[in-house]
Amino acid sequence: MQAFTLPDFYMPYPARLNPHLERSREHSAAWAREMGMLDSPKPGGGVVWDEEALARMDYALMCAYTHPDCDGPALDLITDWYVWVFFFDDHFLELFKHSRDLSGAKAHLDRLELFMTLEGQTPPEPENPAEAGLKDLWERTVPAMSHGWRRRFVTSTHNLMVESMWELDNIDRGRIANPIEYVQMRRRVGGAPWSANLVEYAVGAEVPEGLAATRPLHVLCDTFADAVHLRNDLFSYQREVREEGENSNAVLVFERFFDCPTQEAAELVNDLLTSRLLQFENTALAEVPALLAEHAVPAHEQVGVGLYVKGLQDWQSGGHEWHARSSRYMNEGAVTAPVVARGPAGLGASALRLPSAATRPGLLRRARQQSHTPFEPVGHLPLPGFHMPYPVRTSPHLETARRHAVGWARRMGMFDAVPGVEAGGVWDERRFLGFDFAHCASMIHADASREQLDLSSDWLAWGTYGDDYYPLVFGSAGGLAAARLSNERLPAFMPIDAGATPEPANPIERGLADLWRRTAEPMDEAARRHFRATIETMTASWLWELDNQAQNRVPDPVDYVEMRRRTFGSDLTMSLAKLAHYDAVPPEIYRTRTMRELETAAQDYATFTNDLFSYQKEIEFEGEVHNLVLVVENFLDVDRLTARDVVADLMTARMRQFEHLVTHDLPALLDELDLDERVRGILTRHADGLKEWMSGILEWHRRCVRYTETELRRHHGPAGSAAPLFLPSGLGTTAVRVTVPSGPVGLGDLASRVRRA
Repeated sequence: MQAFTLPDFYMPYPARLNPHLERSREHSAAWAREMGMLDSPKPGGGVVWDEEALARMDYALMCAYTHPDCDGPALDLITDWYVWVFFFDDHFLELFKHSRDLSGAKAHLDRLELFMTLEGQTPPEPENPAEAGLKDLWERTVPAMSHGWRRRFVTSTHNLMVESMWELDNIDRGRIANPIEYVQMRRRVGGAPWSANLVEYAVGAEVPEGLAATRPLHVLCDTFADAVHLRNDLFSYQREVREEGENSNAVLVFERFFDCPTQEAAELVNDLLTSRLLQFENTALAEVPALLAEHAVPAHEQVGVGLYVKGLQDWQSGGHEWHARSSRYMNEGAVTAPVVARGPAGLGASALRLPSAATRPGLLRRARQQSHTPFEPVGHLPLPGFHMPYPVRTSPHLETARRHAVGWARRMGMFDAVPGVEAGGVWDERRFLGFDFAHCASMIHADASREQLDLSSDWLAWGTYGDDYYPLVFGSAGGLAAARLSNERLPAFMPIDAGATPEPANPIERGLADLWRRTAEPMDEAARRHFRATIETMTASWLWELDNQAQNRVPDPVDYVEMRRRTFGSDLTMSLAKLAHYDAVPPEIYRTRTMRELETAAQDYATFTNDLFSYQKEIEFEGEVHNLVLVVENFLDVDRLTARDVVADLMTARMRQFEHLVTHDLPALLDELDLDERVRGILTRHADGLKEWMSGILEWHRRCVRYTETELRRHHGPAGSAAPLFLPSGLGTTAVRVTVPSGPVGLGDLASRVRRA
């Protein structure tokens, strides 16, 4: 009996079938037999797979659905890759997950890494089918692709193998991830970014190297991955959770976090799946054309990007169809669509429509996202209790830093009148004194010298001023283009050679030039580049906010959480402490799962703190759509108090995860990497610094007047009296529009927008 009834899925694109299916079925069965996958023994007897099991799972059918346009040899190779990855997963389950053999699992994964060779390297002789398959596939695939693609493919293959240890460790501890941790870890262990790399191979068009690291391309890959994984979790819950005892499944994660029945959890997972698909469409139609125009991408590369987007669309619809038909999954009652046997392969092919039942969930979700009424009188949000296990310390240089801070802000012009702001400047001196950035800096950098504390205070002031400046100055019709021009000037005030800068035109530029000179002088070139990247990440995120505001679009929850870390300037403030030891700690250590999760958990705790305290300020007085309480209200369709409690629960979950990482995972990482005492001390102090960063930010919010209703009414006047940033003129419309179609979109829509751009 099924654990739940499958929900109504949003799937606006038709599944199409590659005509080379039968050829690839025969080929993949023969290849699996040759690699030894059909007689690989289980520890307790029997085999992992036999021919009948492989035929039932029918990975050739999956690949024919997900890659409908590639030729026969390409489909053979892609099918072999998927046979390998599913065998790897099942083989790993039988050998290591059931037995909880952590050391054996690590040794197995370490050897697999040796088969992803670089030029001039020779792999060892394979000792099992997983190694034999990877060796064969690597040699058949890599020579046809660029160095940039190889690098991305090595990373995604490494992640899907190595991060299996995270799943195994959670099973061993009986630990179920929180929703944010789960989504970002599932991307690494679930393999969909790896699938996106293979889409490039299948469509014969690589993502241009200069665009691969941009936000739009990252979001396309991430939304694709999340949708693939969430859909898989819905179909595989019965097998993974009820039969195999797995605990890495979104339905289970939502059951535990929301304390709700399985059916309700499944519906919530499907809602998130729909939201991620809508984010994919919004990125493809609103952000990608602008990116191509901004970078003056040549026509042939524009076509390549369009083919890549279309390939990801095809994968979504084909993957859904395969899940609905495969014996591997729980799919009773799943709706399968009429399949287009290959069908048209040109522009607009994937814009063919399915019946309205397949598009209805997306249309309803999109309407809700774009129906928010700005400047609603929401009133003060009663604050929840906060789980904060770490104490607050304060620098002895606080009073000196306070005196310095107000003088510095005055010299930078932060209290002066600004063009584009109707009534005076962005700030006045009274407001600045109430904000008390020096107090915040004194708690998050309690051990800083007097000069370091002054610098930290000034960075906090500059980042907050910029966050206030952009919506006030550029938050009107045509303002987004002016904001882009403003951002294009900022790198000139951060010269890598620490040389001369242009004459600043406003407080943003003047403050940045001064801060860069004071911060970058002692750094080497590599540290300067890294630090400048953290600043550019934050300033680029201000454009993302303006763009959403222009669309009157409440963000997708996953996109919001990940972008909120940037808009808050988390990397910037954290890096001020890390850069002092930039040459002592290898950068790859900070990219490990433990360090990455440690930092993002702390960032989320701090940003959610801000959203709870600033809810009335942002929603009622500023007409904003960027606040997690509002995002949760919109996504779950609940009132503000219920949404507040969800945000508080997420904060607690992230803090509990942080505590777990500090207690268990960080010591294990230090031992595993066999680090010397100096590096161990730096990383331990970094974790201690994150504790004080969180506790200091919470304490500052508790004491700061910036978010009090009295101060808001003094500055803004009656709620809603300020000029709207982008005044809606109807449901889901704005004075400045980036039009997102109400129905499904395809490559033809994207291509026309690219041509117009």
